[in-house]
Amino acid sequence: MYLQKYHGKDTWFQLQPVSADSEVQGKVHLELRLSEVITDSGVINHKLATRVLECQGLPIVNGQCDPYAAVSLLGPSRSEAKKTKVKRKTNNPQFEDVFYFEVTRPLSYTKRQFDVEEEDVDKLALRVDLWNASNLKFGDEFLGGVRVPLRVLGQAGVHDAWYFLQPRENGGKSVKVEELGSLRLNIVYTEDHVFPSEHYTPLRDLLLHSANPVSASTAHILGEVCREKQEAAIPLVRLFLHYGKIVPFISAIAHAEVNRTQDPNTIFRGNSLTSKCIDETMKLAGMHYLQVTLKPIIDEICTEHKPCEIDPVKLKESENLDTNRENLRQYVDRIFNVITTSGVRCPTVMCDIFFSLRESAATRFQVDQDVRYTAVSSFIFLRFFAPAILSPNLFHLRPHHPDPATSRTLTLISKTIQTLGSLAKSKSANFKESYMAAFYDYFNEQKYADAVKNVSVQFLCSSHGVNLCHEITSLLFLFRFMIKRAQGRNRFGMKNFKKRWFRLTNHEFTYHKTKGEGALCSIPIENILAVERLEEESFKMKNMFQVIQPERALYIQANNCVEARDWIDILTKVSQCNRKRLSTYHPSAYLNGHWLCCKLSADAAPGCTPCTGGLPANIQLDVDGDRETERIYSLFSTYMTKLIKMQEACGSKSVYDGPEQEEYSSFVIDDPQETYKTLKQIVSAVQTLEQQHTKYKRDKFKKTKLGSQEHPIGDKSFQCYIRQQSESSTYSI
Repeated sequence: MYLQKYHGKDTWFQLQPVSADSEVQGKVHLELRLSEVITDSGVINHKLATRVLECQGLPIVNGQCDPYAAVSLLGPSRSEAKKTKVKRKTNNPQFEDVFYFEVTRPLSYTKRQFDVEEEDVDKLALRVDLWNASNLKFGDEFLGGVRVPLRVLGQAGVHDAWYFLQPRENGGKSVKVEELGSLRLNIVYTEDHVFPSEHYTPLRDLLLHSANPVSASTAHILGEVCREKQEAAIPLVRLFLHYGKIVPFISAIAHAEVNRTQDPNTIFRGNSLTSKCIDETMKLAGMHYLQVTLKPIIDEICTEHKPCEIDPVKLKESENLDTNRENLRQYVDRIFNVITTSGVRCPTVMCDIFFSLRESAATRFQVDQDVRYTAVSSFIFLRFFAPAILSPNLFHLRPHHPDPATSRTLTLISKTIQTLGSLAKSKSANFKESYMAAFYDYFNEQKYADAVKNVSVQFLCSSHGVNLCHEITSLLFLFRFMIKRAQGRNRFGMKNFKKRWFRLTNHEFTYHKTKGEGALCSIPIENILAVERLEEESFKMKNMFQVIQPERALYIQANNCVEARDWIDILTKVSQCNRKRLSTYHPSAYLNGHWLCCKLSADAAPGCTPCTGGLPANIQLDVDGDRETERIYSLFSTYMTKLIKMQEACGSKSVYDGPEQEEYSSFVIDDPQETYKTLKQIVSAVQTLEQQHTKYKRDKFKKTKLGSQEHPIGDKSFQCYIRQQSESSTYSI
């Protein structure tokens, strides 16, 4: 393996020259079809139909993108070129243009017209170049291209595929490589040999069934022996998310950490296993939530380039300090506002974790009334939103790292947002720089502290109904009587309309026969796929909307048009980050065996109209539980020496009441006897897997022929599949 030889080493790599022509992005969708055409004289010709359907993600050049495609058929004797129409003001153009090229020529043609009478299709290639139509005197700008050999058509004569655009083959000027410098990288290369699931059952059960106390659990022990907590947090979070046990796991380790914390001002501030696991969970489950909340304003900041420098030393001569402060203040206010009004969109799993943090902190520090808020806001502001503002490219909010001036603006905003979210008693003292302390005076008002407390409670109400809503200044939930149509749960039941009491929290949408009674139906927010208006013609009723679920749609009539709009708006917001949101829906009802809108008879037929509530959130995790368990095994195997030392520490603690031996003081051991039992089980499970890996390698070596490039897997009952991962220069904020 090429990367394997650099594993664990600091290596200098020589930089290679690039040019504007080589820095391309985007992709193009092509459809090729080879067909026979009979001419009037009875001669059979072969023609290539090339359809340029669309492009996605083309770069914006000088603030514009007016793309067109140039299509050429290349061969030993030809180079024919044709062009699509220019599509104005879009970097995702829809072309749908078709071009025809003769691939073979009739034998009646003379060689004076063509060098060969009949060409071999395998020697031909299609070239598609994307250009930006420019009014500048320098001509059109090259956006990227792709070369497709016609042999991809195969016997079927049809080919349909997306292609990433490539740079010009001869782009760029000659540059002396030694003049460009070099880059130092530390590359970590891993190769996972993943066995069938049953081989991981002992270790997986140890991980998923935490011991009591949690400090004696397998997950806690992994965090103690790993060199960095992040090493343990990544596979643990992915494993517990995969098996739906992330909330009880994090609640347990967080509760244990809170009980060990002496000062409420330092709660969850260190790089503990708890904080790293919560960080990793927020990255995985909250990415779409982050994008719908921050991306619009981050895009605006990066596009406007307003001067926001407030350090008098760094101020440019053409800039005014008061103007810059006002620009920055407006940005901070807007971002703070979108964060503090976004609780309604927060994914349920994050809300459930925040609720457990609050409960643990409030129980541990009953005298400090603010700790119930800071336990939540420290993650929302300091560890989630602030890092995303600081480095938007690392959170997929921007495609590239911002320019220096914009990066400086984002840094100042991030600093202020962190301080606003900390609820510190003396805010100005938190800044080392005097200019930041002076700027923060703009926000030294009670309304900002109230907003932080408000949003903290929003997140908690999101997963636990209205039990905490007496702490919030403005309710985010609706309670109304409305008319609903029976969902037809019983095959022969009447599908009539009835008046019901509807209740919405960020956790569920329910309806009741009367106010105060138990729910007749409860729809988890995560099951809402879309919320859309329903056409009046469906039931000859006004102000109707539909709540679409996996199996059916709930049809509801609001009391008036304003109320219908409010319900649609808030239901869309609370379900906006759901994993399987629809992109299309049926605007009319399914009646008498067909959809009234598109006349399709299947009740499960895909929607015929684009949803108005946005594209699918697509935050489903592609997690392989066996692979994550294999990675945890690899970590235990790597740190086996520390496991043995931890066993010794448990034995020492259980028989010796004096001070800890210095070599064991780094381990957190609350219950030596239980921890020792868990360690013994871990070592046994790791040793069993180690034997299986040894057997696999031995069998593989026996079945590999000397000098052969083949690597047979071995017996089918013991098949493994190899997955490889490489990473370089991981950055933490």
